[in-house]
Parts: sequence; structure tokens; C-alpha cells
Amino acid sequence: MRFDTIWRDARIATLAPQAGALGEVTGAVAAKDGKIAFVGPETDLPTGWDATRTVKLDGRWITPGLIDCHTHIVYGGDRAHEFELRLKGASYEEIAHSGGGIVSTVKATRAANEDVLVAQSLKRLDALLAEGVTTIEIKSGYGLDLVSETKMLRAARRLGRERDVNVVTTFLGAHALPPEATDKDAFIAKVCAMIPQIKQAGLADAVDAFCEGIAFSPEQTARVFDAAKASGLPVKLHADQLSNLHGAALAARYDALSADHLEYTDETGVAAMAQAGTVAVLLPGAFYVLRETQLPPVDVFRRHKVPIAIATDCNPGTSPMTSLLLTMNMATTLFRLSVEEAIAGVTREAARALGKLDDIGTIQPGKACDLAIWDVERPAELVYRLGLNPLHARVRNGR
Repeated sequence: MRFDTIWRDARIATLAPQAGALGEVTGAVAAKDGKIAFVGPETDLPTGWDATRTVKLDGRWITPGLIDCHTHIVYGGDRAHEFELRLKGASYEEIAHSGGGIVSTVKATRAANEDVLVAQSLKRLDALLAEGVTTIEIKSGYGLDLVSETKMLRAARRLGRERDVNVVTTFLGAHALPPEATDKDAFIAKVCAMIPQIKQAGLADAVDAFCEGIAFSPEQTARVFDAAKASGLPVKLHADQLSNLHGAALAARYDALSADHLEYTDETGVAAMAQAGTVAVLLPGAFYVLRETQLPPVDVFRRHKVPIAIATDCNPGTSPMTSLLLTMNMATTLFRLSVEEAIAGVTREAARALGKLDDIGTIQPGKACDLAIWDVERPAELVYRLGLNPLHARVRNGR
């Protein structure tokens, strides 16, 4: 067999399911036609193998390319002034009700053209790529009308052409009530009408909503999910972040790919997620910035064997973070995840949360050869260090 590239003398965290811990192997990874063609001890390489390019790693660690499975990186403006207000004691809800929060970003995003959105977002994207990210999910939700939402989604798709990264897009029209609207039910009807148009344009891979007292009710969210299902799009949900509206159970009822945030989720909701195969996506950046004290029920997720992913939630208001390495540290420090759970949370389980586990997220033959190669002595360093980026090389589709 002739490989395109082989990486030798490596320690490999395959993250393969049922492999135990991180699925650690000492040996080599080989790529052919952008796919993983071999992973394992070098003594197991096929007889007569050859490679166009051989890279000797001198014992460096390889993980799957990192996956940021929940972001809002396409937006206009910033909300640094709201950060100052929170430092002075204002709550997230108070800022939202006074015309700040998501609505302020909507105004800035509507005012920016697509080229400006792409240019601003590339800076955030580049920071993530520099830490080994090879796949990123990007949500809309700062346009809140058809023209502006499609502009955001087009900008997100363009990011995947401007950079060598896999972009997964999510339509989040039900993010907040836009400034010109007064009736939430009427606005939800408009969001539902947008979904088939966005699907036809090929701009979204999934549909999301914000189910919360300051956003939309479970009943309104269910209407959005019904419209998504009618258009053949899977769903995700911002659920139980600030209160328990039983969003996790609602997400599970619609076989959601993921339910995200989940600080106030109860055991009934967790059990429903387990039954549906819905992934829990934890977002420690927002928890940290908002100074929340209600921890997500991590032990309950473990007990019910709900997969746990983590993500930056990069957004201008509540998680202005562009580092998955920092996210891993926060998840272990604030939420008490283990090192193995944190690394799986930005690889295998993040892929599961996007419905992409068949293609990415682990180092196994047949999957995309998306790798992150690290100058570390043990994988725990990826989670332990603050402010140090030990990335040696990033590989996307075998290149």
C-alpha cells in the first residue's frame, strides 16, 4: 500500500469508542486521499507499505483535530461596555431588558455587510485554528430577519472557503425578539417561515433556538422544531441555562443532536436526553463570564451515560472566548470534568453533538484525516496549562 503521508514515532490518542481512556497507541498514522488509512503500532503496518511523505514526530502526541461545536463567531460590533456594566452589578437579564444583550448585537450585525462580517470573524476563527481546531459550528441569530440571517449564514459558509476548516452552520432565528417586534408568537411564525427558505438555499445544517424566560417558551420552541423537522433539518437547543423550563426534555422529545448550557437541567431531563441520544454540550465560558453559581449536573449526566461535549460558545456578550484549550481547563476546574472527558469533549463528543461522528472526532481508518499534533509529554498538559499553546502542527484532510 502507498500512503500519501505517514506520521511516525508518535503517541496517539485515538479517542476511539470502547478503546478505554483516550484510546492511546504508540506508532503511526497514515493518510491516503484525505482519509485515515492506518493507525496503530508500526509493526502492524502492511507489508510493502510506502509513502510519498514521511514525517517523524519524535514521540509527539497526536489527537483528533479539535472541534468547537457551539459558537456564534459571526457578528458585528462588540459588547465590552456590557462587561463593564456586569462588573458594576447589572445582571444578564437587566442588560437584556434595557435594550442591551443580543438586541444590541443585532443592530450592529444588521448594519455590517457580508464582507465586513467575514473580515471581523476571520480574526476569531484564526485564533481557534491556531490551537488545532479543524471543525467549527457557527450559528446565526444576530440578524433576526430573513435578509440578515441569510447574510450571517453566507458569511459563515465563506469562512470555510477562506480558511482550511470544516464549517457546520446552524440557523438560530429564535434567538431573541428583534427590536421592531412586540409579539413573540408572531415572530416565531416568521422564524418558522424562514426555515424552508434557508434549507432550500443550502445555508443551514441544523436549527437551534433559545428556550428561556428572556427568550422563547417551550411551546414557541416546539413550533420552531416542528418547522425544522418538516424541512428535514435536525435540531439543537439552548436549554436550561438560567432556569429550568425543561428544555432538555423538550430537546430530547425532538431527538435533538444536542442540548447546550444545561445548568438547571433536572434528572428527568437528563434521563430523556440519555434515551434520545442527545449530547450535553457544556459551555464554561458563559458560566464564568456571567458569574453563575448553578453547576450543570455533571454527575447525573455520567450516571445516565449522556455524552458530554464542551465548546467555547464564542459570542460577543457572554463568552468572548476564542480558545478551546482554555475551555478545557475551565470545564475541569469549574465543572469538575476529568482530563479524559475534557479531551473527548472537544473531539469525539463534539463530533457526536454535530451529528458528524461517522466522519470526524476520532483517529480511525476511513475517517477524515484531521489531526492536531502537540509538543507535550502527556495529554493532561492540554488541559492543565493556562495561556500556553503547545500545538506543533495542524492537519486537515491529510494535509
